[in-house]
Amino acid sequence: MDATPGPMARIIGYLRAHGGRVLFEALINFILPYVIYTVAEARLGEVGALLASSAPPILWSIVEFARERRIDALSVLVVAGIALSLLAMLGGGGARFLQLREKLVTGVIGLAFLGSAAIGKPLIYELARASMRRKSEGEAQQFEALQAHAGFRRTMTVMTLVWGLGLLCDVAVSVMLVFALSIRAYLIVNPLIGYGTMGALTLWTFLYGRRARRRGEARRAAAEASQLVSVTGDGGSSSGSRPI
Repeated sequence: MDATPGPMARIIGYLRAHGGRVLFEALINFILPYVIYTVAEARLGEVGALLASSAPPILWSIVEFARERRIDALSVLVVAGIALSLLAMLGGGGARFLQLREKLVTGVIGLAFLGSAAIGKPLIYELARASMRRKSEGEAQQFEALQAHAGFRRTMTVMTLVWGLGLLCDVAVSVMLVFALSIRAYLIVNPLIGYGTMGALTLWTFLYGRRARRRGEARRAAAEASQLVSVTGDGGSSSGSRPI
């Protein structure tokens, strides 16, 4: 019987352990930008208010990076996101153009996922290894050893492709919403789409990874059983051919 908790149990457990942090991130990345834009629009205009509303998420990313103080695949991805966000803020153009540039971060990251899969260096593997190394070097080494298995490499590649395509779909939907919604409505809807996309991709990754692990274990068990039968058969044939 599989004692591994299901997806909902894991989600509930995560929220219980990190609920305060989740709420604080929602405040920084969702509620505060909307409030800042609403308050500042009359005085700063649409573009100035959008720039002001972008400040809390960018500052939060910088603080988080400074707190970790580690250089690995995760931190490089964060730094790239911060740099692209700052470039989006510094560029010229109207409010709609600024909203489109803000999605540049997600689009570039999505393309990075697809590119890494194309060259045989799936980004999911690098991010997972970096995350494990932060927790336990031994766990990271066990994870790295799985690279010897073709099934594991295929799983990492598929995950990376799905994440890349998912992020690009998020960008496509957001681009359509930029021209379909008012700025205030977009500030409400777009974070929900972003968090929904990340949540769906994370849940899919967990379910797909669990299935791939079970299939890998079944293949190894079948191979071991086949090898045992082969050895037993050879031994039986040898004993049967002995002269009486």
